[in-house]
Amino acid sequence: MAKRDYYEVLGVDRNAAEADLKKAYRRMAMKHHPDRNPDQADAEESFKEIKEAYEVLSDSRKRQAYDQFGHAGVDPSAGAGGFSGGAGFGDVFDSVFGDIFGGGRGGGSRAYRGADLRYDLEMSLEDAVAGTEIKIRVPTLISCTTCSGKGSRSGRPPSTCGTCGGAGQVRMQQGFFSVQQTCPKCRGSGSLISDPCASCSGSGKARGHKTISVKVPAGVDNGDRIRLSGEGEPGQSGGPPGDLYVNVVVKTHPIFSRDGSDLRCEVPIDFVVAALGGELEVPTLEGRVMLKIPAETQTGKMFRLRSKGVRSVRGGAVGDLICSVVVETPVNLVKEQKELLKEFSKSLSGNGDKHSPRASSWLDGVKKFFEEMKFS
Repeated sequence: MAKRDYYEVLGVDRNAAEADLKKAYRRMAMKHHPDRNPDQADAEESFKEIKEAYEVLSDSRKRQAYDQFGHAGVDPSAGAGGFSGGAGFGDVFDSVFGDIFGGGRGGGSRAYRGADLRYDLEMSLEDAVAGTEIKIRVPTLISCTTCSGKGSRSGRPPSTCGTCGGAGQVRMQQGFFSVQQTCPKCRGSGSLISDPCASCSGSGKARGHKTISVKVPAGVDNGDRIRLSGEGEPGQSGGPPGDLYVNVVVKTHPIFSRDGSDLRCEVPIDFVVAALGGELEVPTLEGRVMLKIPAETQTGKMFRLRSKGVRSVRGGAVGDLICSVVVETPVNLVKEQKELLKEFSKSLSGNGDKHSPRASSWLDGVKKFFEEMKFS
């Protein structure tokens, strides 16, 4: 019998997100689970089909192979990279519904992975472009100094929980299901501390700080994240620690702004240089360069300095530095300077089209606008 399409089995689109896949799997697995359908002979096969579809589509590598080659891409008999049956009913049920009912089917205390941490790292544009190594002080859980991490005031070892007998879980009947639930007395640890430490309430852990050295690669940008595996909070009951995610925050630069691999800056020039042209010294991250300003340059004119930008952390060519010219009007003029400007203005009168073509064109447009409005 030919296998059905995995997306059809779960009732999702081919572009479904991971969260949608899990939601659909929960719904279908609950509906077709053999424990809930004891009178249906095909319930077990349906559940296996649903389980197989989810195990393939929830694995990005297997899903890519399936999307490209169909069932042949994930069939173990077709070669490497194929699908393998893996977990049985209990394993799959625990992984999907454990967060609903508070635990799996197995006995004993359950190990929990530690929480991930986030740290916002502020840094200068220069350091972000060049790369650097920075030491950061991160708030996290550490071993309680009062009880040396034992959780007990007296140092006595914990005693076995009487509610679950040290299993960490108790059996609960919920509708069609008989499931294991985390013990409410010991919260899954399987043991209790009779005289908990006042500082840490018996957890053996307290809030503290640790110093970590972070290597920032060259070319990072605002919003990029650096993952430090195992540097998050410690796990519980022997579980692995979480990760630390360092979020890069590039401080505002007084001269440059970043646009992908390019840098941008405004270059103010006086109207004499704008009219007659000249050379101007402009900064780059590598030092100073001379920028040639041609005669009759207008505000907004952009000059591109090749390879004076940034090489992105993701690779590619070095960007450019784009300088945008802003013609600055002189201020705080003395009487003599004002008189000179008036004389200069008189010398331009009667030749507006020649000396100020944009202004003349704009005035002509305004005149035409009012004339048309008058006769409309």
